[in-house]
Parts: sequence; structure tokens; C-alpha cells
Amino acid sequence: MLILVLNPGSSSLKYQLRRIGPSETKPGVLLDRVIDSPQGGTLDPDLLGAVYDVIDAAVRDITGGTRPDAIGHRVVHGGDRFSSPIRVTPDVMGTIEELGELAPLHNAASVACMRAAAARWPRTPQVAVFDTAFHGTMPNHASRYAVPEELYTRYGIRRYGFHGISVEIACRDTSAFLGIPLGSLNAVVAHLGNGASVTAVREGRSVDTSMGMTPLEGLVMGTRSGDLDPSIVTLLQRHGLGPDEIDELLNHRAGLLGLAGSADMRAIQDAVRHGDSRAILASDMAAYRLAKYIAAYNMVVGGAGALVFTGGIGEHSGQFRSRVISLLGPLGLFIDEVRNDAGEAGVRTISTDGSRFPVLVVPSDEEWAIAEKTAAVAFPPSVQTARGY
Repeated sequence: MLILVLNPGSSSLKYQLRRIGPSETKPGVLLDRVIDSPQGGTLDPDLLGAVYDVIDAAVRDITGGTRPDAIGHRVVHGGDRFSSPIRVTPDVMGTIEELGELAPLHNAASVACMRAAAARWPRTPQVAVFDTAFHGTMPNHASRYAVPEELYTRYGIRRYGFHGISVEIACRDTSAFLGIPLGSLNAVVAHLGNGASVTAVREGRSVDTSMGMTPLEGLVMGTRSGDLDPSIVTLLQRHGLGPDEIDELLNHRAGLLGLAGSADMRAIQDAVRHGDSRAILASDMAAYRLAKYIAAYNMVVGGAGALVFTGGIGEHSGQFRSRVISLLGPLGLFIDEVRNDAGEAGVRTISTDGSRFPVLVVPSDEEWAIAEKTAAVAFPPSVQTARGY
């Protein structure tokens, strides 16, 4: 069967057509495209609309005009409403849109994808797969904020976590690489892209993660501030900024962009090599914040068996990985620069043999996970058998 996967990020839209069959360990990729926004900024909504003409033509060329059997969507925020993949209906789209205030860079894009796909293929089943679902195993002491109980019960104010699809698939690949059962895996997983987060994984399950109620909390990101004193928000309000202005400032004009003038880590690392002081500060702040979380989460998991880098920056920026690991000597971690610079495909070790536990680079394959979950929801096993999938 053919599964079209649509994965809108904060600064790009990935879309793939994947073939799923009983003999394939990973769904075969027939189409793989990424559309990036200019300068690594927020994805332009107009770009989202235009890309469907490209998808339509590509699917037609590859399949001879046959529509995909199902369409899977990455949705960043499911809130308390969605804890597992679900068939897309008008009501589901409406709820995802309502949750958009918790993920302003993402949920609206996902709904736009759903509506555009429905317009192209109205009879094709669509499935929403949620980034927050994997973090539903966080204990209350990690997921709750120290605020009055009524704020939790009335508004659902708690930590949800994100990048769960990526972290889940990275854990599966890590356990296979290390030759241990997934249920025995204790690891710290850093998903680093324009949006970035770290997850503490104990016995294969998420027990803490750096993002919170929204994707704004945690690490220094492309355009997001990450952790900051909440009183900064009230200070800005007293100086006349409204809620929308502050939200736009912290989500779209902060982070690497605010510090270095660019949200693109590739450009920042190039500027670091040329001695640019703003780029050096931005890179150092991002590495320092990440190293702090890694050290803390090593405690949370009771001693990690692996540190995993995944996501675009995690996979491709050896310079940034090296900077982070240089701060983790107290954990017994040391970089092997030859391995780090090798650029090999697949899961690989980049730490020295004498490190306390391995540091791995694990290629992100969110689309594989989304395709699998989409097929399972849209076509249960009995239906797949009947249709000969």
C-alpha cells in the first residue's frame, strides 16, 4: 500500500510517499522532498498551499495517477485530547486547530495539510499521529508545574513534551544497534533541529523531557528562547507589549535568531569558524543549555546506557556535537573526532571506546513511524490481509 506522509516542522515541510508491505522492514521510499523556509525562519503558510501541486504531480508520476491508500500527518500538540493516532475527521481537525494556541508554529500547518489533502483526495483516509503521545508516560512529579491545582484541572496546565515520534523511533533504532531489548534501554535522547528537545528515557519510556506545555520551554532553539524567567513576560507586559506580541517575540524572534541574527545552525557554525562574536555566544549558549539537560537526565534515568543525537542538527553538525560533548567530561564522555567527522550513514558511535557509555548518532526517520502508525489505524491487520497488502 502507498502511504503519503506529511510532516510540517517549524521551518520546513517534509513529505514522503512510502510503500508498506509485509516483506519490508522499513517502508520503501518512493518520494522524499523537503521544502525549507528562507533563512531557516517560520514556514510560510503560502508555501504550504503551493506544495500540494508538487505532491499531486509527483504522486501521479510515480503511481500512474493512483491516489495514495492513506495519508499520515505529524501533529505536534495533542494536548489531553489525543494520546494515540486517530482517523482525521472534521471534528478532529477542529480540535487540533483549537490546540494550536499551544503550538503556534505547527498545529495550524498540520490542519492546512489535512484540508489540502482532503481537497485532493476526499475519499482517502487520513490519520493524525501526535508528537505528544510518547510522553504520556511521564510521572506526575515530572509533568506537573508547581501552580495551584485549579490551573491544572481548569486549563490543563502541565508539561506535555514534544518530538515524541522522533524519540520513539530513535529508541527503537538505538536498542537494535546496542543489541538490548527496548524495555531495558536507559538513554538520553537529544532531538536537535530548528526546534530542539531532550528526553530522559528509562526502560524504553519517556520519564521527562525539556519541552513543556508548549514547544517554547527548554533548549535554545532556532527562533524560540527556551527556558527563561516567567517574570520577563510580566515585565514586558508592564512596558506595553501585549500577549500576541510577546508570543511572537519568544516563538519567532528569539533563540539563535535573536542572538546571532540567523536561525540556521549551519550558518552559525560557519560564522563561529570565522570568529563572529554573536555566533560564538549563540553556539556556546545552545551547547551549554543542552549539556546541562543531558547531565540532569543522566541522573533521572539512573545512569544512561547511551546518549543519542538525532534530528537535522543532531545528525549533521559534527562541530556542534563536539562542542556539547566537550562539556560532558564529568559524565565520562569524550568525543572521537575521527568518528564524529566520518559522516557515515546509519546509526554510529562517535564517542571514544573509553567513554562511560556510548554517544550515538541516530538518523531521524519520523516518516517511517508515521507511515507505520497510519497503516495500522487506516487499515487494521484483517483489512490489510483481505486487500492483499
